[in-house]
Amino acid sequence: MLDRRSFMKLALAAQAAAALPAFAGTPTPGLRFGDPQPFSFDWLKAHAEALSKAPYAPPPRPDPATVAAIDYDAHGKLKYRQEYALYGDGHDAAFPITFQHVGYYFPKTVRMHALEPNAGGAVSREIIYDPAYFTIAPDSPAARLAPEPSSFAGFWVMEPRDGKEDWKKAEPWVTFLGASYFRAKGELGQVGMSARGIALSPGGSGHEEFPDFVSFWFSPAPPASRTVTVYALLNSPSVSGAYKFDLHRTSGVVMDIELTLFFREAVERLGLAPLTSMFWYGEKAKPAGIDWRPEVHDSDGLSLATGQGERIWRPLNNPSHITISSFADEHPRGFGLLQRDRVFDHYQDGVGYEKRPSTWVEPKGNGWGKGTVQLVEIPTDDEINDNIVVYWNPEKRPEPGDRIDLAYRIHWLADEPYPTPLARCVATRFGRGGEPGTVRPYGVRKFTVEFLGGPLKDLPNGVKPEVVVWASRGNIRSTVAEAVPDDVPGHWRTHFDLSVDGREPVELRLYLRAGDKVLSETWLYQYHPFVTDARPLGY
Repeated sequence: MLDRRSFMKLALAAQAAAALPAFAGTPTPGLRFGDPQPFSFDWLKAHAEALSKAPYAPPPRPDPATVAAIDYDAHGKLKYRQEYALYGDGHDAAFPITFQHVGYYFPKTVRMHALEPNAGGAVSREIIYDPAYFTIAPDSPAARLAPEPSSFAGFWVMEPRDGKEDWKKAEPWVTFLGASYFRAKGELGQVGMSARGIALSPGGSGHEEFPDFVSFWFSPAPPASRTVTVYALLNSPSVSGAYKFDLHRTSGVVMDIELTLFFREAVERLGLAPLTSMFWYGEKAKPAGIDWRPEVHDSDGLSLATGQGERIWRPLNNPSHITISSFADEHPRGFGLLQRDRVFDHYQDGVGYEKRPSTWVEPKGNGWGKGTVQLVEIPTDDEINDNIVVYWNPEKRPEPGDRIDLAYRIHWLADEPYPTPLARCVATRFGRGGEPGTVRPYGVRKFTVEFLGGPLKDLPNGVKPEVVVWASRGNIRSTVAEAVPDDVPGHWRTHFDLSVDGREPVELRLYLRAGDKVLSETWLYQYHPFVTDARPLGY
């Protein structure tokens, strides 16, 4: 049941809607619209709060059996007709918006609304679904769906028209599709990893909850603008929320995000500003014969800028079981999943793994207080699964009735927006310990960690950096630092052997220094001991 205050807010909004005029201009000829309603971000927050005090109602689903038949190939044939693009023909907004159809992987309905400025606020009208908006062949499973409920599942923001007559050939630069997932095109022209509105207990022992963006509102971007504003309503059994996205088309994409969450239920582990990516295998280790490509991943590491100013690089793993790593912090400066390896020959694949975006979360406002950046690594045996999640987990666990306000910025670029001046880790490798030509000791692993740039470029001839290395268990020996013989200034690598008993994970930490001066970011790694396969190659 709604409380009286929430009921009155919604009732007054409904009364005001009756006095609103129709849109001054037509957002798109041919689109069908519902009745005008008032809209503001404050109204959306009040609506989300009211939802949180009522029993949860899941979004509608068109006929599940029919939607399940719209598989990957069938969904790919459901093209949105560009002549029906919101803010397309007949409108001077900078960015047209097109919509996506429900399908096997996106079975839930999402309500779409167009906004137009009005005296004292904005006017909203729901976009009424019509199958004529899509290229639905007579033999497509989608042709069997009833007009109600809507078959909208998500949307694309298209590249700016910039006065071009052929704007209908433009590609999307931001997409929102499925639960609360969204992604953007990076600086190198590729999409890859995703972000989410929120994550609830990802990778835990219990059931992970996937909240949905159930409604969107779109503001028309002025003709010369490079920013689109989108509002979203999130809802799930545990939480509801109001979101504002200012999407900036730069050399890549920058998103300013404001959100307010209202909790119905307690949450075991809350993930704020979550990022999701894929890591199958990289240069560290690759099972023999698993695939013809040297590496397959959308991201190769987690980068952290702590509140104390330390810069950390944690290479990603594809573990044998779900692993959750926590990095305690207070007022973090930022974190992100990065693709640092940009060499095509390291992938040998035409899908452009070397061009996948690096994505960086930058907290805004008065700081995020105490908590942990948590990294969830999930086993995968293929590249089709997003098996990496990272997010901010606040120290205080949300309880029913709690409210959280948060603001942050996401950068979708080729690199971190604020690179460290220190040398950066560019490769992590390991193999059998010991020395070539000798009997290799059983259970010993040799690690090689490469650093590049920063103060390492300025080391005097004959001066070697000192290696500072630590392990949570086991013994470290044979530690060496050497310049990589490739004539690249400031390119150094370190070697060390680790001997350890048992199969429990080992936490490793390493950085370079000269006297009291830190030369590199801190390399962290979680090593899962294993025995090297002694069989000859080609067995």
